Amino acid sequence: MEHSLLVWLLPTLALVVGVVIGFLAARLLPNAAPSSTQRQLDDVQERFNSYQNEVVTHFNSTATLVNKMSQSYQDVQDHLTDGANRLALDELTRQRLLASLHSDAAPTPRDRLTPPRHSEAPKDYAPKTPNAPGMLDEHYGLKK
Repeated sequence: MEHSLLVWLLPTLALVVGVVIGFLAARLLPNAAPSSTQRQLDDVQERFNSYQNEVVTHFNSTATLVNKMSQSYQDVQDHLTDGANRLALDELTRQRLLASLHSDAAPTPRDRLTPPRHSEAPKDYAPKTPNAPGMLDEHYGLKK
């Protein structure tokens, strides 16, 4: 009985002592590895934040440039309309000029594509003649 108690007590005592020593070593020794990992994590986080700021700046600049381009296009359209109104010699010419300016602005509706009449799903096998051996036949591809 004393022998079996010793068999269980020594490993249990060794485990408890090992856990205590490991805990003390982790708390008292300098934290070199976690500090390095933390620095790497901070560096990655800083690069990620910088990248996000660059993306936001890029899209803000793009939006500003697109707005400027739209405004410039509107200014050109206004200039051409004003020129057509002022410089056209008669009413018919003025109407044709204005119609040509505004017909390009509105896109024409496109015709819808019609699907084929006889649509068949693609085959995932090679077609064969009715009495020919299939690809899984043991004699397929062998010459007699």
